[in-house]
Amino acid sequence: MANVNKPFGLRPLGNLSATGAQKQYSYVINDNQSGAIYQGDLVTVVAGYLVKFVEATHSSAVGVFNGCTYVDPTSGKPTWSNYYPGSVNITTGQILAEVLDDPNQLFIVQAAGTPTQASIGLNAPISTGTTGSNITGVSNLTFGTPTATAATSLKIIGLYNTPSNEMGQYAVMVVKINEHSYGSAGVAGQAS
Repeated sequence: MANVNKPFGLRPLGNLSATGAQKQYSYVINDNQSGAIYQGDLVTVVAGYLVKFVEATHSSAVGVFNGCTYVDPTSGKPTWSNYYPGSVNITTGQILAEVLDDPNQLFIVQAAGTPTQASIGLNAPISTGTTGSNITGVSNLTFGTPTATAATSLKIIGLYNTPSNEMGQYAVMVVKINEHSYGSAGVAGQAS
């Protein structure tokens, strides 16, 4: 059975610490910050504020965005959203983002291409120009061609073991953040 091309960003799976609990922490998004951040996007901290991670610009990620809360400036009501729509000019409080920020957290993510068994242990860049759904708030982030380069966002751990997933095009793989602000500065992939 062929894998389906339906990206969903980085979705938490468990962690290498074997505690089973997902750990997340609140970070502040700057008032009126432009650019959407979707659930499942990699994020980082710049000048004290949470921003969407851009592999070409940022050196390490702090974690994965898991939604945000703020007081809607139009309705005045507390709002929970799977994504930050961008340019929210709040008048009360702060925009608080929930981030899965444990450096040992594992995630599942779809490949943009065709990983093989030899991809396990390698690193992979994230897709560029990632957007998401303004209806579900879920990211369409995927990962690119596996490499041994240390300065790469994700470390490929293995194939996500489920009957509807197989190695090959659009496979869903288990990964962890390779360049993490609270962990590794990035380690090289296995020797090829």
